[in-house]
Amino acid sequence: MHQLRYFVAVAETGSFSRAAERCHVSQPSLSQQIMKLESRLGQRLFDRLGRRVVLTDAGRLLLDHATAILAEVEQVERQMRDATHTVQGKLAIGVIPTVAPYLLPSAIELFLRRYPEVEILLQEDVTHQLLAAAVAGEIDLAIVALPVADARLRVEPLFTEPLWLAMPRGHRLARRKRVRLEDLRAERFILLSEMHCLGEQVASFCRQREFEPKVACRSAQLPTVLSLIAAGQGISLIPEMAKEGDRSKRRVYRALADSTPARTIAVVRHRLRHQTPAMRQFIQLLKKKGGETRHPQP
Repeated sequence: MHQLRYFVAVAETGSFSRAAERCHVSQPSLSQQIMKLESRLGQRLFDRLGRRVVLTDAGRLLLDHATAILAEVEQVERQMRDATHTVQGKLAIGVIPTVAPYLLPSAIELFLRRYPEVEILLQEDVTHQLLAAAVAGEIDLAIVALPVADARLRVEPLFTEPLWLAMPRGHRLARRKRVRLEDLRAERFILLSEMHCLGEQVASFCRQREFEPKVACRSAQLPTVLSLIAAGQGISLIPEMAKEGDRSKRRVYRALADSTPARTIAVVRHRLRHQTPAMRQFIQLLKKKGGETRHPQP
């Protein structure tokens, strides 16, 4: 590219010295690069007529192509510079099912209203699948619940939300404002299956307090868990975002009096993956949206 720029400068100025001044290089360096270009092409590009230089037939042929090439390169460079500041392109997001229907619809609606040039590709899956996809570069961002232990991934906590005790409206504990964990020892639990991190988080929370939950049923979908609770088949601990989205009157929610279970939602990306403007703006939007109603992370 330097050789082509030097060549065009000599052709336009008709002088090696003036071309060197334009390109901010020494005349010997410029002359040497022109000689290398001629040697590579196997053609003399200039006739040296004293202090003047004129294009040969080969030089005139090359000038048209060199000018077009340099103009194309300049356009690409300009587009690349613009791309570093323009929010556009595709954004592949992976998200766990216990977050996707509650957080993303409004977040994506707001994001696309601001940045209509972005195409969002969504993938709902369990945590270990999303982390594998992030490591493989198949998705740009993964929205999961902590913990995440993989040195190849960069983890940015978004917010922490409490888990609420959910029970059918006619349950014996529904009349209480707050319920103790001790009151749940004899209760039947409806949990998500082991492949979902939320199911394991609920079970771990109980075990850490020397309390093994009596699991009556496991499901792969949180809406099914909620339906089983409404049908009187058991109780469970439900994320606040799901509680806020629950419009049914068949379930009631209570906080635990002695200890508040919670989960932290984070956005994860590969440490070596370039953060595009779209990625950066979407992460900022999630942090702001999560912090509006929940406990934001620093």
